[in-house]
Amino acid sequence: MPETKPIVGFFVTCLVDAMRPSIGFASLRLLEDAGCIVEVPTAQTCCGQPGFNSGASDMARDIVKQVIVAFEKFDYVVVPSGSCAGMLKVHAKDLFEDDPAWLARHNAFAAKTHEILSFLADVMKYQPQGISYDGVATYHDACSGLRELGVHDQPRALLEHVAGLKMVPLEGSDACCGFGGTFCVKYPDISNEIVEDKTRCIAHTGADTLLAGDLGCLMNMAGKISREGRPVKVFHAVEVLAGMAEDDGICQPAKEA
Repeated sequence: MPETKPIVGFFVTCLVDAMRPSIGFASLRLLEDAGCIVEVPTAQTCCGQPGFNSGASDMARDIVKQVIVAFEKFDYVVVPSGSCAGMLKVHAKDLFEDDPAWLARHNAFAAKTHEILSFLADVMKYQPQGISYDGVATYHDACSGLRELGVHDQPRALLEHVAGLKMVPLEGSDACCGFGGTFCVKYPDISNEIVEDKTRCIAHTGADTLLAGDLGCLMNMAGKISREGRPVKVFHAVEVLAGMAEDDGICQPAKEA
């Protein structure tokens, strides 16, 4: 852990802001508990990934520039999504191939940008204390976090410190869930087939809880689990690690009165 408290700029992400703010609050609690000073810049917007993936490079470039400016002053930039972190850290440099000045600014920004679970484990050497969760969970490795950022062992190492939580392996944990951002919109039938395979594997584990580190994947899997009527709670790993997994999880049907 660094000797002085690092100042972290927290990039909330669009989905967390709009669909699951508790992930943001859990992230803030963990970062502060790990010894960070955390700020949430109000000027932040999207990471630019939808435009980038759809070929709207000019729009994506303008968005990424705005993000870089908003976060340049911080020691670290932390993101609760491998997908958004991967866009900002890995892919965004392609937008500045013909602009050396902005490429240099992006590279400096990318060097201090981290997905939250890898930041807690690798940079802050954080271990949660006094947290419990009564359940059997399995873990899905989201594509971007795993393949672009190398996030695999970190969430499992952190979750080992949660009392009462039993982790069981998921067959095909590294296989796509079928979300893929705009992929699920362009190819819904293929996406549905992929997520059906995923929920079948989840059911085979016997777990009552599904965890992952990317809300897009979690919403896609949770929606399918809910439609299939499976009794599985779905949370972002930070919600469990922060002791904030107190509801029925993501995309679960409302309880009858």
